[in-house]
Amino acid sequence: MKIEQYIVDAFAERIFEGNPAAICVLERWLPDELMQKIASENNLSETAYLVPAEDTYGLRWFTPNGEIDLCGHATMAAAYVVASYLDAGKTDIAFSTRSGRLTAISKGGIFYIELPAFCLTPVPAPASIVKAIGVEPVETFMGRDMLCVLPTAEDVKAVLPDLNEIASYDGLLFHITARGEDCDCVSRTFAPKCGVPEDAVCGSGHCHIVPYWSGKLRKAELTARQASPRGGTLHCRYANDKVILGGRCVLFSEAVIRL
Repeated sequence: MKIEQYIVDAFAERIFEGNPAAICVLERWLPDELMQKIASENNLSETAYLVPAEDTYGLRWFTPNGEIDLCGHATMAAAYVVASYLDAGKTDIAFSTRSGRLTAISKGGIFYIELPAFCLTPVPAPASIVKAIGVEPVETFMGRDMLCVLPTAEDVKAVLPDLNEIASYDGLLFHITARGEDCDCVSRTFAPKCGVPEDAVCGSGHCHIVPYWSGKLRKAELTARQASPRGGTLHCRYANDKVILGGRCVLFSEAVIRL
């Protein structure tokens, strides 16, 4: 068996920026165990699998440690692969996923993906939060993930996380965010439960971050910056409980997996 695989940097202007995702193109779903083994072998934050159908594409996302229900950057990377290789020139793309039907639009070299927003519930910060990130949050929320709002952008950039402590917290991922200096907001994402110490640019994380800052700043359109070592910029809009994320994609590699 041969599987076409593309590695795409999403939310990137050039290679080695943004967040890399492996996109595997299948004729039909493989056994879950095999898809997980491929994801673990790739050892990227996300390996996504595409199965073409009549008017949509089946899409599933796997971290090195397991399948998840939503991934923004791999969805954007999958849209790039469809528009560039599977159905060249296609500008409106639909995916059938565990989070329902997701759509992507390509316009002027930018891909826009529409994702469901997570409802945020205020919660107390964990008792060990200062040990985990070195600073007391201003506010803490729970959606699918935990979101901590820090006093300043510099606080976000300076965090040296205790990943063992973060892994003990509720939620799948752990996000920190603050008001930006030259953008609306900055953030970082840590995902030790998924085998990803720090995610380079997290689309699903912004399904928590964008609703928060949209309400706080009273604006629907935001420019967000992920302050990871690789870094990435997201053009965001929040409307009708949906988060629309825009960014560019760059192809890093094409390969054939032989099984």
